[in-house]
Amino acid sequence: MHQAVFSASGPKPRGPYSPAVITEGTLVFVSAQGPFDPRTGEIVAPTFEEQAVQVFENVTALLQAADATWQDVVKVQVFLADFANFDVMNAVYAQYVSEPYPARTTVHSQIGQALIAVDCIAALRRA
Repeated sequence: MHQAVFSASGPKPRGPYSPAVITEGTLVFVSAQGPFDPRTGEIVAPTFEEQAVQVFENVTALLQAADATWQDVVKVQVFLADFANFDVMNAVYAQYVSEPYPARTTVHSQIGQALIAVDCIAALRRA
């Protein structure tokens, strides 16, 4: 059994998928989030750093909607349109995650007009 998760402070899905899914009440799978403004559905800004911040804010909103935080995240995937932005991504990433760091994969990917997208898996702490 699984449950779809939506956030009022996150962008709406742009296709037939759930923004996040909780499975068996223990894991949260957050779909790749782009730099979309939740109010307008448009990409927030042309600069990589602004897009990266919006992406991490969108992931944060979905984690919160699933009653999770970045401390619960065990796996992150980062998709970069240009690996020249790797160091800037790491600086933004470090504002959201702390030790023990989640496992992470960073790959080059053509992701439309977006410069970055991020997905993750979090393990919920349930009593």
